Amino acid sequence: MSAITNDWLSAIGREFRLPYYKQLYEYVKSEYGSAVVYPSAEDIFNAFHFTPLSQVKVVILGQDPYHNEGQAHGLCFSVMPDVDIPPSLANIYTELKNDLGCQIPNNGFLEKWARQGVLLLNTVLTVRAHQANSHQGKGWEKFTDAVISAVNTQDRPVVFLLWGRPAQMKKGMLNNPKHLILEAPHPSPLSAYRGFMGCRHFSKTNEFLKNNNIEPIDWQIENK
Repeated sequence: MSAITNDWLSAIGREFRLPYYKQLYEYVKSEYGSAVVYPSAEDIFNAFHFTPLSQVKVVILGQDPYHNEGQAHGLCFSVMPDVDIPPSLANIYTELKNDLGCQIPNNGFLEKWARQGVLLLNTVLTVRAHQANSHQGKGWEKFTDAVISAVNTQDRPVVFLLWGRPAQMKKGMLNNPKHLILEAPHPSPLSAYRGFMGCRHFSKTNEFLKNNNIEPIDWQIENK
């Protein structure tokens, strides 16, 4: 795994020294040695590399990485530029078009969001190929809870977008009155039409940021 070297290290570095993380590390290392695992080891911590803690404006919580070849690269909901857009992201793009008038791009590469301060965090950071949720319950959740807590304690406004029940289960950790918490069903085709479509989370996020004198997010992903 590529090391975290930016300001996240001072906030969550102690996690790397705890017994649970040592067990997690050995488990993940053995998985990479014996099975196909996504994302590639050097991409596991991309969400932290691309979005330093001091720059986090928005947190989007996913579950675990995409588990098909070539998709996952360390940012929740995002895929590499030459990969088909997954159904959940297609629904996110549709909501963006309806909410802010964004054009639907020809790719699902969301690094532009991450570079602007959108922490695209999965609660589990690795997965076996073609086996969704296969690395749940191994310790990643404890690690990403520490990440969520670190953002929660920041003394500045942050928007948390909690889509779906697993993400909404983290709401109890978010007790900083400076933050905005927005909840909606997951954008999956199984649930998007129960209230994700029409939630207007993107315009609400930008309105909140502007009201707090924070540069809003340019949500438009360009065609590749």
